[in-house]
Amino acid sequence: MLRRVVRGAVGFAGFLLVWELFSRSGAVRQEFLPPPTTVFARLAVLLTEAPFVADVIATVLAWLIAVGIAALVAVPLGLLLGSVPAVAAASRVLVEFLRPIPSVALIPLVIVLLGTGAETKITLAVYASIWPLLFNTIYAMSEIDPVQVDTARAFGLSRSRTLWTVRLPHAAPFVMTGVRISASIALILVVSTELLAGGSGGLGKVIFDAGSGGGRADVVLSAVLVAGTIGFVANAALEKVQQRWLGWDDQLDTGR
Repeated sequence: MLRRVVRGAVGFAGFLLVWELFSRSGAVRQEFLPPPTTVFARLAVLLTEAPFVADVIATVLAWLIAVGIAALVAVPLGLLLGSVPAVAAASRVLVEFLRPIPSVALIPLVIVLLGTGAETKITLAVYASIWPLLFNTIYAMSEIDPVQVDTARAFGLSRSRTLWTVRLPHAAPFVMTGVRISASIALILVVSTELLAGGSGGLGKVIFDAGSGGGRADVVLSAVLVAGTIGFVANAALEKVQQRWLGWDDQLDTGR
């Protein structure tokens, strides 16, 4: 574990060094690509300013709400579609039609319906992030060993008891993987919607204002770094949760 952290730190430090040298080499104007020392200095100042912190909080809250709603919708729906073939067959055309539609293409429609408030970016983030969770859950249902289900039925377990004691424990690792993927997608959509639609604040609005109002590349990159850090920390935390509470799945896979 320590070796992995050290390697990651060395790789990141190497990236920053290359960035610093390239920016100061004169190959590109520093107004367009400031060195990381300048960006981190600007970020330290921004983190002391209430408006920037409020924008960070706005993005994080919208992102958390979107991921929560996506999980509440996708997991039960995935359990239903994965457990009842008739329902899956009836809804397959609709699901396969909606899934490829880019969320950003729906921005004008959602703005007309909901305005430019936080509801818009949350709605679009939910729409984009619901699919990995849904399909991971459906796949988990299809991968359940029939012997486990038959054994539960042989012992007289009801459908609901079988769901809680057999299907859900089997699906949990797949669902957690879907949550990690969906969390990344939701963050991308929240920031993108803030950037393209504006109106409700957030890191995307910071990026838009800094990029269009005088070309403050240091502010733009500072906001980008914050967004990347949020995504990195969230994924690392979810990975820890998966290893801590769902590590038994890896052990079972190893023993097969």
